[in-house]
Amino acid sequence: MKQQKKIIISCAVTGAIHTPSMSPHLPVTAEEIAESSIAAAKAGAAIIHLHARNPVTGKPDQTPEAFLPFLKIIKRETDAVVNLTTGGSPYMTVQERIQPALKLKPEVASMNMGSMNFGLFPMLNRFKEFKFDWERAYLEGSKDLIFRNTYGDLETVLTELSPNDTRYEFECYDTSHLYNLHHFVERGFVKAPLFIQTVFGILGGIGTHPDDVMHMKRTADRLFGDSYSWSVLGAGRSQMNIAAMAASMGANVRVGLEDNLWIGPGKLAPSNAAQVLKVREILDGLGLQVATPDEAREILQLKGRDKVAF
Repeated sequence: MKQQKKIIISCAVTGAIHTPSMSPHLPVTAEEIAESSIAAAKAGAAIIHLHARNPVTGKPDQTPEAFLPFLKIIKRETDAVVNLTTGGSPYMTVQERIQPALKLKPEVASMNMGSMNFGLFPMLNRFKEFKFDWERAYLEGSKDLIFRNTYGDLETVLTELSPNDTRYEFECYDTSHLYNLHHFVERGFVKAPLFIQTVFGILGGIGTHPDDVMHMKRTADRLFGDSYSWSVLGAGRSQMNIAAMAASMGANVRVGLEDNLWIGPGKLAPSNAAQVLKVREILDGLGLQVATPDEAREILQLKGRDKVAF
């Protein structure tokens, strides 16, 4: 893969993995999500990856109506690329999960590239008390959870979203997911350039060892050549280590409270922007430049912010 001149920083502002009780800094309401997104963009994130929450209970909410209030503010206050989840929550159906991206037509939508075990229950070793009744059961239930992304599901997402000229952040949690993506490229469902997010450290997916990172890169290079942009996401405490390693090889990076609540050993990150600023320090130390939103649009060949439906 050709090494690009500038590194795209993505920030996953809030997601379905962590529950509100785990950190007081996790944005939940539309106002909090908008504020946190704007701050992350100002800190240097070119792409903002977004989930929505019920403002009262904090539960993941995949209705388009839950997204609209903060999307309008983010679009007004920043020029960041908006990336809407189609992952939603592992407990949702594929039709529930695609509704925001289907109706709001973002420039980018995330797409999980295979079914997998998705173990959230180890978080119970650290967190013992929860604000909402659903949170403990949500984590405990992941012992028997299969995050469903069948070939039929993937074909549904690609078939329904592609007419909107939405491109994808292909989230690949293991080597097989890269092969699944290659299958859809061969069938003509997906066209280059590809934006491939290799994910490390989720129980059920590939680990966080440097050999794991290199294995995913070698496999992607072999399957896709120079037709993709590589990005990395390290879950939990591996976030910055993997970002540093991969960025030195030309990778884009993703940070944010969806993936990691911490900024250092035993210290909760005070905001998404704090993680963006920390990864920028790493990139600066490596002599790498950060891409602006418009440069990210050019690298990924996006349709432009004027063609979204929000």
